[in-house]
Amino acid sequence: MDQFALDAIKAWNQRPRPQYRLIEVTPINPSIGAVIGGVDLAREVSRELFAEINSALVEHHVIVFRDQKLSNEDHKAFGRLFGELHCHPLKARRDTEILVVAADETSKNVAGEGWHTDVTFEERPPMGSILYMTEVPLDGGGATMFLNSHLAYETLSPAMKRLLEELTAVHSARKPFGSGYLGNLMKEPPGGWPEAEHPIVTRHPVSGRKLLYVNDGMTDRIPRLAPHESDALLDMLFRHCATMQELHCRVHWEPGTVTFWDNRSTQHHAVWDYYPARRYGQRVSIIGDRPGRV
Repeated sequence: MDQFALDAIKAWNQRPRPQYRLIEVTPINPSIGAVIGGVDLAREVSRELFAEINSALVEHHVIVFRDQKLSNEDHKAFGRLFGELHCHPLKARRDTEILVVAADETSKNVAGEGWHTDVTFEERPPMGSILYMTEVPLDGGGATMFLNSHLAYETLSPAMKRLLEELTAVHSARKPFGSGYLGNLMKEPPGGWPEAEHPIVTRHPVSGRKLLYVNDGMTDRIPRLAPHESDALLDMLFRHCATMQELHCRVHWEPGTVTFWDNRSTQHHAVWDYYPARRYGQRVSIIGDRPGRV
């Protein structure tokens, strides 16, 4: 690891942490992720409890609640505490606010198999997603990997940071749904694939911290660069995020686990290492703000 990264990780891990009164917070590692105890998400969440959960989300980026039992309405009600629920623009379903995440022996691919941030091809991508897992492989497997996009930015060199802060990137639905990790899942919609252009470096709207806002699943090109320059720079950033393990944590699922990730400051990767076993859950997402320039 180079000195830029060492210095950034040291500073990150030594920063002051919030204190909590109503919840128990156990970090998964110093960089990202925490398990939250003392909360039943099926019960009414007070303003003070909401404030502590939201603080833990912003601080740890991924928060995990064990031993939960939620109805669809419980699940949606918890999500609505954080804003209006998101409806995926390219996935039709019976309940437009709940996205089923399932795989079994008939699956050709699984949702989230590849590093990505959810639905960044929209002008206002989700601020977060809440996945409730009810069935997991009996013999293990099926973990989800997460990475800290703040640290992905902080571990770059000062010269690279300055370059990236001047650039934007186009995020396209073509990558995951037309040619990417989901494997030509659908034909191009009438009117073309949805796309949005976002800054490569943005700030978290709550913490104000800078973060790297590109992902291999959906970021297609940097319009101000020549195509070969864009490909080279994006490939470097994707490798930086995927291979630097100091940015990562793994969430291991159990029945009744709820994981809430801050979609503004993370990427995630569902590990499909359990075929042909079955894994079943459902997700709600919350509409966010448009990423702004630093």
